[in-house]
Amino acid sequence: MTAPSASAATRRRILVADDEPHIGRIIKMKLENGPFEVQLAFDGREALDALRAAPTSFDLVLLDLMMPELSGIDVLSAMRSELHSDTPAIILTAAGQDEQERDALAHGANAFVTKPFSPKKLYALVARLTGLQEGDDA
Repeated sequence: MTAPSASAATRRRILVADDEPHIGRIIKMKLENGPFEVQLAFDGREALDALRAAPTSFDLVLLDLMMPELSGIDVLSAMRSELHSDTPAIILTAAGQDEQERDALAHGANAFVTKPFSPKKLYALVARLTGLQEGDDA
């Protein structure tokens, strides 16, 4: 189902993987106010399964760093090496040490965001990384 203000041509598919359901719902709600369609995953294995099932169907992947089954870095590494995906990826974490940020970027993350985060700033980052221009969003 598309938002009335967004045409199918401008809609972007986002995979959000976070083991905290309320965080996933907040992100989903904020992004779906604009031209984004969000699929939620609640652990790293579920996220990787979604990517393997349809490796080119997502315009951006947002991964929590610390999740059950597989970490965000594990999923990101599989995206880059196994799936050969250059889909933009954001790592989201409550543990924002410099070493973790360097590790995420070294594994191919496009951005590193620490919790708590501004939903408005996250929305702007997602819009930028998916190539939306000013005025394309709701």
